Amino acid sequence: MAAFSLPSAPSRLSFRPPTPNTVMTTAIVLDRAALVLNRRWMPIRTTTVREAICLVAKGAARVIEPDTFETFDLRTWADVSRAKALAADGVVRSVSLSIEAPEVVVLTTYEGIGRATVVFSRRNLFKRDRFTCQYCGSQPGPAELTVDHVLPKSRGGASSWENCVLACVECNARKANRTPTEARMTLRKQPRKPSWKALAAVPARVRRESWEKFLSRAYWEIELEP
Repeated sequence: MAAFSLPSAPSRLSFRPPTPNTVMTTAIVLDRAALVLNRRWMPIRTTTVREAICLVAKGAARVIEPDTFETFDLRTWADVSRAKALAADGVVRSVSLSIEAPEVVVLTTYEGIGRATVVFSRRNLFKRDRFTCQYCGSQPGPAELTVDHVLPKSRGGASSWENCVLACVECNARKANRTPTEARMTLRKQPRKPSWKALAAVPARVRRESWEKFLSRAYWEIELEP
């Protein structure tokens, strides 16, 4: 199954606010999160309102009204938006349209569940290990945590999910250029590559109340686990 990716924004779609006072508001709204469902109405990922609108404009998706589960194309969604009392902070204004920012869109043809891999990066490593030293279990803060190679790099250890863990400064100094066994230190858990879960990495602050109609509570509590 091919990986799911969002199409690029069509060049003709331009979000230009009518007055200078709406510039910041429009930019903030366009960067908000929107939920993407596949054709079978299964949640597969999140995107920005900007990209959600682009999907709808290209005919690749339709906007869902969460209260009624009705779906709309861009023009009919604009009609629905005009019929509502739109809040100033929830409107996307372009040259020709003023629409309520879509919170949920459903793809018109894609039926897969999407694929993704977790990029090996310092940020994701901190997330996997939950900002916790994997030797003593302390949480001293990001500034006092470092990336430790279980098998030291100087001895051929790779920079990989399976060979890197977070360690506090004290444990890192104690381990030095040795393996945990040699240093008589015990890892709290075996380091592994975390699995990617759609939506799992979305911070609570960007989740929308309307999404709960499409997601179970348990689904939201899934985190990136080894």
